Amino acid sequence: MRKYLEVAKIYMKAQLAWRSDVLFNMILTITKMLFAYLLWGIMFQGKSMIGEFTFHGMLSYYIMSSFLSQLEMSGRVSYEIQDRIRNGTFSKYMIIPIGIEKYFLSMQAGIVMFYFSFQLIASMVWIFILDIQFTFTGNMMSFLCAVMMAILGIIFMVQLNYLLGILTLKYQGISTFLMIKDNLMELVTGSIIPLALFPEAIVKFMRLLPFYYVTYLPSMIFTGKCEEEAVLGVGIILSWCIVIQFVISVIWKKYIRKYDGVGI
Repeated sequence: MRKYLEVAKIYMKAQLAWRSDVLFNMILTITKMLFAYLLWGIMFQGKSMIGEFTFHGMLSYYIMSSFLSQLEMSGRVSYEIQDRIRNGTFSKYMIIPIGIEKYFLSMQAGIVMFYFSFQLIASMVWIFILDIQFTFTGNMMSFLCAVMMAILGIIFMVQLNYLLGILTLKYQGISTFLMIKDNLMELVTGSIIPLALFPEAIVKFMRLLPFYYVTYLPSMIFTGKCEEEAVLGVGIILSWCIVIQFVISVIWKKYIRKYDGVGI
C-alpha cells in the first residue's frame, strides 16, 4: 500500500512542474461556467422552470458537473500506454515491483488530489461572482453516496482508459477507439446538457450505462435531486467497476503474449 501512496505523491508533486496546465484547467472550468450562465440565462428568460430545474438550480448543477468532469483526467492513461507499447518502453512497467493497473490508478489519485483544491476554489469564486443561489443536498446519506459514486466513477474511467490503452497490444493504433470515447463522453455523462432534459426512454437507457453515474448522477445528488437513486447508483457503478476489471484481466492475459518490448 505504501508504494502506491508514494506513486500518488510523486505525481501530485510533479504537477507543480506544469503550472501552465493548472492555469488552463481552471480557465476551462471557468469557461464552462460562463457558457452555462450565458446560455441558460437566455433559455430562462420569461421562465421560472425548465424541466425540473430553476435557473439557479441549473447553474448549481453545471458547477458541480464542471467540477467533477475537470477532476476526471484519466484520458492521458490510454495515450501513455499506447505510446509506450508502440515505442517499446512499456516494459518498464512490467519489471517494477508494482501492479501496472494500480500504478495508473495511483497516478490518477495523485493528480486528482492536486487539482481538487484548485477546482474547488474556482467553483467557489464563480458562485460568488455570479451571485448564484447554490443548491446543495442536506441529506448526509445522499451526500456520502454521491461522494462514493464520484470516486468510483473516476476509478471506472481509469479502468476504461487502461483497457483502451492495452488494446494497443493487439492493434497497431487505438486512435479510433479514443476518438469515439472522447466524442461521446461529454454527451453521455451529462456535461453538456443535463440528462433529465432528455426523453424518459433515453434516460432509462442511460441508467443502464456506467457513464450515467460518473458525472451526471453525483452532480444531481449533490444539488439535492435524484436522491432516491443514491444507494442504487453506488451499487451499479461498483458493479460496472467489477465487470470492466474482469474484461481487463481477460484482455491482458490474451494479448500480453503479443508484446515483445520492441518499438514499432
